[in-house]
Amino acid sequence: MGLLDQLVGQVAAAAGGPGQDGAPQGTLIAGVMTMIDNAGGVPALLEQLKASGLGEHVASWIGTGANLPVSASQLAEALGAGHLAQVAQQAGVEPEHAANGLAQLLPQLIDQLSPGGQLPEGGLLSQGLSMLAGRWLG
Repeated sequence: MGLLDQLVGQVAAAAGGPGQDGAPQGTLIAGVMTMIDNAGGVPALLEQLKASGLGEHVASWIGTGANLPVSASQLAEALGAGHLAQVAQQAGVEPEHAANGLAQLLPQLIDQLSPGGQLPEGGLLSQGLSMLAGRWLG
C-alpha cells in the first residue's frame, strides 16, 4: 500500500496546481480514467500512443531513465480529437488546456505506475488508478 500512497502523493503534487484556465489540473484525473477505460486499459492506451509515433516517449516513461517530454499537440494528435474532447469535458476545461495538462500529467503517471521499468500486473495497476481517482473524485 505504501507504493500506491506514494504514487498518489507524487501525481497529486504534479497535478494539483492550478491550470492555465484557473481550474485545478487534478480534475484531469477523472478524464484520464475515462480515457484509459475507453482505450481498454493502460497497456492499450500505451500501445495507441506507440502506434501514433510516441513509442520512444512511452518507453522512456516506463523505463528507469529520464522521461522524454511530450507536447500538448503530440498528445492531441495521438489521442484524437474525440478522446481529448471527452477528457476536457469531464475536467471542465477547454481541449487545449486538457492537452497541456495531459502532457504534464501522463508521463509522470506512467512513470510512477511502472517502478523498476515494468508496468505492474493488471490488478495492481487498476488498484492504483482507482485509488488515484478516489482521492480526487471523493
